[in-house]
Formats: sequence, C-alpha cells, structure tokens
Amino acid sequence: MTDPRFTKLANLLITYSTRVKKGDHVLLDMTDVPDEMSVELLRAVRAAGGTPLIDVRHTRVVREVLRGTDNKHATLIRNHELARMKKMQVYIAIRGSDNMSENSDVPSDRMSLYSKIIRPVLDHRVNKTRWCVLRWPTPSMAQGAGMSTEAFENLYFDVCTMDYRKMAKAMIPLQTRMKKADRVHLKSPGTDLKFSIKNIGAKMCEGLLNIPDGEVFSCPVKDSVNGVIQFNTPTIYAGTKFENVRLEFTNGKVTKATGSNTKRLNEILDTDAGARYIGEFAIGFNPYILNPMCDILFDEKIAGSLHFTPGQAYEIADNGNRSAVHWDMVLIQRKEWGGGEIWFDGELIRKDGLFVTKDLKPLNPQNLK
Repeated sequence: MTDPRFTKLANLLITYSTRVKKGDHVLLDMTDVPDEMSVELLRAVRAAGGTPLIDVRHTRVVREVLRGTDNKHATLIRNHELARMKKMQVYIAIRGSDNMSENSDVPSDRMSLYSKIIRPVLDHRVNKTRWCVLRWPTPSMAQGAGMSTEAFENLYFDVCTMDYRKMAKAMIPLQTRMKKADRVHLKSPGTDLKFSIKNIGAKMCEGLLNIPDGEVFSCPVKDSVNGVIQFNTPTIYAGTKFENVRLEFTNGKVTKATGSNTKRLNEILDTDAGARYIGEFAIGFNPYILNPMCDILFDEKIAGSLHFTPGQAYEIADNGNRSAVHWDMVLIQRKEWGGGEIWFDGELIRKDGLFVTKDLKPLNPQNLK
C-alpha cells in the first residue's frame, strides 16, 4: 500500500507547484527515489492531463559518469538533454542520495568541465519551464540532520506539505521592500557586509520552484559588495563538506576565501571569472526548518537565516553575473546562533532572526505554523 504522504506530496507538486495542465509535457527526473513515489507522480501528471516522461537515476552511477567525463562526452550529453528539455513545459526533479558525499572524489577539473558544458540545459530549464526541485528523505540526510530516520521523514513531510498558500501571502511585503531597497547592511559575529540591490528586483519563493520553500531572493549590484561575511553553517558543494567559510569582498569580488578546506574552496571559486562574484542574496524563514542538515534545499530556508551565493545570477533578479558555479552559503542569525541584523536603507528589518517591522512580522515562525 502506498504511503498516503506520497500521494499528498505528488498532488501538491502537480496541482500547486508546477500547475500541470492538459497537453503539458512533464519531465520527471528521479534520483534514488522509491518507485512508489515515481508511480504517484506519473499518475498525478496523467490525472491533470499532462504527458509524463521519466528518468530514473542512481547517484553511484552518476558519480562514475562524472569521473570519466571529457569534452566530447559532456557535449553529447548537453546536446541530448537540451533537445529534450526544449520539448518540456514542466520539469520536476526529486533527488535522494544514500551518501551525501558520493561525488567527493570526482576530480575538480572533471566537475568544472561538466558544469560549464551542461549549463545551457540548466539555464533553459530555469528560464523556460515551470519547474520544481526537491530532495528525498534518506538515512544519509537524517544523519546530516542529527535525527533518526523516522523522525526526519516526519519532519520532511511536515515541511514539504505545509500551507504554502498562507506563506505566499505573508511574503508579499518582503518582496515589495526588496524591490524598492537600495542599500543593504548585514551584521553578525564576524560579519560586516554592505552592498546595493537597487533596481535588481526580487522574487518570492512560495513552493513553486523548490520544496521545501520559504525565502525571498534578490541579487547585489555586481561590484557593490564590500566587507566580510562569516558563515556559521556547514555547506556541501560537489560532494565536499566545508565549514567556517569566510569571504572578504572588495568592489564585488571575493578577494580572500578561507574555511575548513581552503584549497578546495578556492579551486571552486576559480572555476571561472564569475565564481568570485555574487549571484544571489536571499532571506529565509521556513518555520519548520531550524537547524542545518547539510542539504542546501533545506538549509537555505532555515528560519532566521540568509544566504549569499557566489556564482551565477538568476535572470529574474539579475546583476549580469555568469558562472558555472551557484553556491548558496548560509548564515543563521537567530539569537542561539550568535544573533545578527539586516538593514535596508538604514532601517532595521530583522534582528536575531525575527522580523521587527509590522508588515513583516507575519513571516515570523509563530505566525506561519
């Protein structure tokens, strides 16, 4: 018997997140996901009048693909994937992994080459389809969260099937403020960072593109970032875990980067010219996600957090930066994590993880649950 939570999540993804309608071509990209969930998605797509196409992948196989890739191979994959993506109206990816570090021994040069060549597929998917990407709960994720497998699964489904319509309504004032703002000032222990988001725009994320969701993002004017930011959550990129990442900026560029693996950190930031500039600034506030679990789709939504992203900017809030890298790094500003402040144009917006202005208080955790 299928877990009823699978059915509920599948229906949310099809009817709310991607709004599948009659005649849509829907690509389901499943990595290490139970067959029962894939079946529920196929049925939900058909019930909505769409035509499903499904890929079933496994992380251990993907690792081997990446380890042996070269220019000819990656180009062949790009051409095939891009031709197919151009025929899709909707893309849904659910990504599980029994080992979060599966790609840790993929050589940096192979990963960089593949990321650069495959980028047009990602760009087309992001900009030309209705898409949603989410993780699948695994024992590896539960371990990263410091939880039992059962407790983590319960948290996962609570987070992923929460009332996103209610959250969406509460987000509107923050999106409005970010669209109007010019100067941003971030303060936390080890962090004193200033930049501008003038005329960049903002986008609220209310469960349409990612599940779980709960952020509003913008992007710094490319050369406006000055100061230092000290991140206080671990981050995994390309299979390698980093802690205590600290970035110094001069006129937009990362001029010094240190962390638990400084050498690998700088290798990634040297992928291309855009990797040392910022492509996203976002404020997170999902009330169910309180602590990092080394999974960015969860960690970037942590209540009382923000993330700052070396690399590629999204076209919907664009500063013109282009890169094969897009690396969300998270800073939690709740009091128990050291506190912190976000200022827009000289006005305090959030202190110690809680919004302080009347129009934004509905985004605080006690008002969203």
